[in-house]
Amino acid sequence: MMNNMIQNNPVSEIMVKNIIALKRGDNLERAEMLFNKYKIKHIPVVSSDVVIGMLSFSDLLKISLAEITEDEHNVNTIVYNTFKIEQVMSKNIVTIHSDTTIKEAATILAEREFHALPVVDEGVLVGIVTTTDLLNYYIKQY
Repeated sequence: MMNNMIQNNPVSEIMVKNIIALKRGDNLERAEMLFNKYKIKHIPVVSSDVVIGMLSFSDLLKISLAEITEDEHNVNTIVYNTFKIEQVMSKNIVTIHSDTTIKEAATILAEREFHALPVVDEGVLVGIVTTTDLLNYYIKQY
């Protein structure tokens, strides 16, 4: 049984602080490059450090063409240039504070359909917590 002290630790202990973020004006090709380069699945979208949305790798896949063509890159380029990040990102996001408990963050993620929570203090993005971060944290407790 996990003790209560551990569950009451703040998410600041497990959040990723070196945030990869997209700006409102970035294009989807840049998003794809960031997903692949950093092997991440969620990227907050910011406007002057204020979170305005969240783009997930699955959002990007939804707009990519399912067909595999000989020149896949050009097809993706055409599709990506058709959409702006703001059209594809989730705007209905939930943010948490760095002092939110790990248990509270886990509860939010368990009850919702998304898998990442931007951590915002005084209106500024300071980190991100994903279901993977939580699972890794809980695994370490045993």
